[in-house]
Amino acid sequence: MGVSATVASWGLAMIGLFNIVGSYLSGPLSARWSRKILLSVIYFSRAVVFVIFLWAPLSTVSVLCFGAAMGVLWLSTVPPTAQLVGVMFGNRYLAMLFGFVFLSHQIGAFFGVWLGGKIFAMTGSYLPIWWGSVVLALIASLLHLPIRERLWVARLKMES
Repeated sequence: MGVSATVASWGLAMIGLFNIVGSYLSGPLSARWSRKILLSVIYFSRAVVFVIFLWAPLSTVSVLCFGAAMGVLWLSTVPPTAQLVGVMFGNRYLAMLFGFVFLSHQIGAFFGVWLGGKIFAMTGSYLPIWWGSVVLALIASLLHLPIRERLWVARLKMES
């Protein structure tokens, strides 16, 4: 696409650097806001950032800005997700349950990269994966809205 390996590596470095900012800021925000709303906003913001990057002219500035924005949004889902797991299922099994959440994210990441390679091999373009990412981010944003932020364990005990 005409971007040098140096610019691409700086873009990746921006993601890593701004991961710190995003994951740090989302912790206090998830203590103040509804975690499901925060997660919905984060996923919706990812979709917006993808679309802006796809529509913007490809340049050093656009790559670095995209890296910074994605960095803020990438790991910022971890604190509110961990808090949701704790709120919904209690802290007794939080480590194990969040381990399953983390594992499922890694499996999804594997299939996302694998599918990206397959689609590129079939089409010669990454655009279908980029637009698929926009759709998935919008779906994730909507899927978080009906979450009930309350303890499920107590409800289950009351029903039995």
